[in-house]
Amino acid sequence: MIIVPVKEGENIERALKKFKRKFEKTGIMRELRARQAYVKPSVARREQIKKAIYIQKLQQQED
Repeated sequence: MIIVPVKEGENIERALKKFKRKFEKTGIMRELRARQAYVKPSVARREQIKKAIYIQKLQQQED
């Protein structure tokens, strides 16, 4: 459960922003989307490798 301490007189918008940030950090929505459909381990591994190659290419271009 996410707890966001709200100080007296603090704007509700700021408290909502804190809550959203904490919620995003937990990764709940990312996990729910991933669980909607089963992905075979071999396919997941292949996607990870493709992502790593892409990131590596970006880093090489930056240098």
